Amino acid sequence: MRIEGLIAATFSTFRKDGSLDLDLIPSLVEKLIEDGIRGVFICGTNGEGPNLTIEERMAITEAYARAINKRILLLVHVGHPSIAESRKLAAHAEKTGADAISSVSAFYFKPASADNMVTCMAEIAAAAPNTPFYYYHIPALTGVAIDVLEFLHLGEQRIPTLAGVKYTASTLHEYQACLNYKNGRFDILFGYDEMLLGALAVGAKGAIGSTYTFAASIYLDIIEHFNAGRIAEAQEMQYHSIRMIQCLGKYSPIPTQKSILKLMGMDLGPCRLPLVTLTAVQEADLKKNLEKAGFFELTVTNES
Repeated sequence: MRIEGLIAATFSTFRKDGSLDLDLIPSLVEKLIEDGIRGVFICGTNGEGPNLTIEERMAITEAYARAINKRILLLVHVGHPSIAESRKLAAHAEKTGADAISSVSAFYFKPASADNMVTCMAEIAAAAPNTPFYYYHIPALTGVAIDVLEFLHLGEQRIPTLAGVKYTASTLHEYQACLNYKNGRFDILFGYDEMLLGALAVGAKGAIGSTYTFAASIYLDIIEHFNAGRIAEAQEMQYHSIRMIQCLGKYSPIPTQKSILKLMGMDLGPCRLPLVTLTAVQEADLKKNLEKAGFFELTVTNES
């Protein structure tokens, strides 16, 4: 499996009482298709997967599958502290027609080595034997920073469906090494939006990120400029991304990004505890900072 372009790591859709609002998913999918997104990554970090029951995650997967109807890729995150629950999610994703599945490391009782990680991921992947599997490497949140090259070496022998890695770490040297493992045998998707240009420079072709949900045009411009050799223009667009992402740091990133979508006319509802939705005062401050960074003018210009 080889994915090129942008995959949006989509956000949760809740009603004000905290229950799922599946009715919001079709309009979000249509927006992403219009924006030029190649696929979605659902129920991951930004989708608040750890805050959802597995029944809710299955319902979300089914809703996305119906809305997408094979027009773009559907990647389903199936990670869970319990491997048994992950296997249920993996089997369901395959049955529902997912194009790929992915799993983070267990983050309470943590795998102690790359070998241990491969054993865990092999158990999960085996529950969906006909679906490509991506290990989701995000050490900043899981606290598990295994040697990903060693994972690929061991995984290719024990995970028949291993397609690659969702690589969400800033260690570009390891990312490049993974891209070049056995002449590019695996699909290594980059996961830090604010470093996309650096990833392109070392060979990235595909990326998964949260801000692609509401600012895809900025990143598509980065890719277009880079591919055309217009490096200065690509650098300028990446800096626009960085200035926008800097606005996320003042408050909690996921609630802040959902507020950005709300400011752009797409209210996906609140977050679940322990995440806390921005207050009206915080949202006004966010809007002011985004305006100062030229975010709205830039996205309107790129969409017109």
